Amino acid sequence: MIEDVFVIDGVAHSYNLQDDNFYDPQVRDKLRKYLYGCHTSCVPPEYWMPEEQFRRGEDPDLIASALFAESQTDYAAYHHTPLYGFQRDGGSALWVGEEMKRRWPDRTMIYGASAPNRPDAVEYVDELIDGHGAAALKLYPVDIVDGTLQSLNMGDEDVCFPVFEHARSRGINVIAVHKAIPLGAAPVEAMRGADVEAAAIAFPDLKFEIVHGGLAFLDETALELMCFPNIYVNLECTSALATMAPMRLLHVLGALLAAGGEDRIVWATGCDFAHPRPLIEAFWNLEMTDSLREGYGYPELTREIKKKILGLNFARMHGLEVEQLKQATVGDEFSVRTSLARPWSRASRELAGREREK
Repeated sequence: MIEDVFVIDGVAHSYNLQDDNFYDPQVRDKLRKYLYGCHTSCVPPEYWMPEEQFRRGEDPDLIASALFAESQTDYAAYHHTPLYGFQRDGGSALWVGEEMKRRWPDRTMIYGASAPNRPDAVEYVDELIDGHGAAALKLYPVDIVDGTLQSLNMGDEDVCFPVFEHARSRGINVIAVHKAIPLGAAPVEAMRGADVEAAAIAFPDLKFEIVHGGLAFLDETALELMCFPNIYVNLECTSALATMAPMRLLHVLGALLAAGGEDRIVWATGCDFAHPRPLIEAFWNLEMTDSLREGYGYPELTREIKKKILGLNFARMHGLEVEQLKQATVGDEFSVRTSLARPWSRASRELAGREREK
């Protein structure tokens, strides 16, 4: 918690950037450079993970420590990702989330990766739920399928709707989709949110999260919040603006709040994309400026609104009770901490141990 506010991170990842996880070395090199560049540009140097460890990924202890021991985060949603045309494990391995859920069940939720344009997509929903404990689905707008780069249309009645219908029949009511951030030389149009609108209209009882919302296409995203009560904005990567470009984040939040999104903006850091602590603290200290308030008509960024964004909105979206989550973790290994651990302290221990062995 930060002060007395319960913090839920809406996206955690464990990137696997090792050589043998990529089909194409060029994609590997570009993705490594991009992700680690983002990792080191959005927080001060003391929050950088050693690059060797960042590439290795696949470490439940590393992610859990960063979230629950080194930051004010109390609960997190681990996102398994479906980039199977680029990386053999999809980019963020499901087993890491499973292990976190097994060891810290009252602190972890799993979003299972769904790729509707693959032939077994409907059946795979059952595997995600029954075999891996997924409580929501995560989609990507582009991937390589049968050797070609394909865009995913969330409004496709033949491709996506059967997956959504089956997920709904199995009790899943939250669908998250990556938007706003292009994945290399991919169609920018696929990163827009128009196709999410079609899905939101067809499935009014499902909730659709636009992940990285507001980082691009801000006006469109604000309009979607205004028009569709079942569309939510997830701030993964957008939250990094709190440290990189706070005025820009205030502009993003102001536009989303002015559109009526106060109850549908979800906090996320994408850990291990960035260490969560500096982002949480920078966001907590943000205040709407007079110039933005007077020039754009944006509302104040009050403590109550921050409280909603940092945890209450995610909890409401999934039907979770924050007080129950608090009670469930009393006495666990993270609740008994007296102070926050050093950033990436697990990564540092592992690397130091290997250096001693040489």
